[in-house]
Amino acid sequence: MPMIEVSEIRKRLRQAMDQGKRASAERRTRADAAARAYETFLEQLATPVFRMFSMALKAEGYPFEIFTPAGGLRLMSERSSDDFIEIFLDTDADPPIVAARINRGRGRRLRTTERPVREQAEVEQLTDEDVVELLVSEIGALLER
Repeated sequence: MPMIEVSEIRKRLRQAMDQGKRASAERRTRADAAARAYETFLEQLATPVFRMFSMALKAEGYPFEIFTPAGGLRLMSERSSDDFIEIFLDTDADPPIVAARINRGRGRRLRTTERPVREQAEVEQLTDEDVVELLVSEIGALLER
C-alpha cells in the first residue's frame, strides 16, 4: 500500500491555510461593509420608525421608550425593562444580517427569541416597511398581560 509523502501533506496544509486566510479576509471585508450600511440603516430608517411606533403605542396607552445601546436600537416598555424589542447587527452570520431580539418577562421567567428582521436580506436591502413589519408582528406578545 503506497504511503502519502510528507511533502504532499505539507502542500495540502499550506493550501488549506492560505484558503482559510483568504476566506477570513473576505469575511472581515463583508462585515466592515455591513457595519457601515447598518449605521446608515439605523440612522435613516430604523430609528425614525421606532420613534413613530413608540409615539403610536403611547397614544394607545402603552408607554414604550426608545434606547440606543451600543450598536443597537431598543423599544422598551416603561412598565417592565424585561419587555423589549431590539435590533442589532449579527456579525456571526455570513453575510452579516440585521436581527431582532425580543425579550418578554413573565414573573421570574424571561423568554428571549432572536430572528432576522427580514429573512435572506442583507443590510442594504432592508426598508422601513421591514422594520414596521417586525414591530407589528412582535409587539402583541409584549402587550398581553
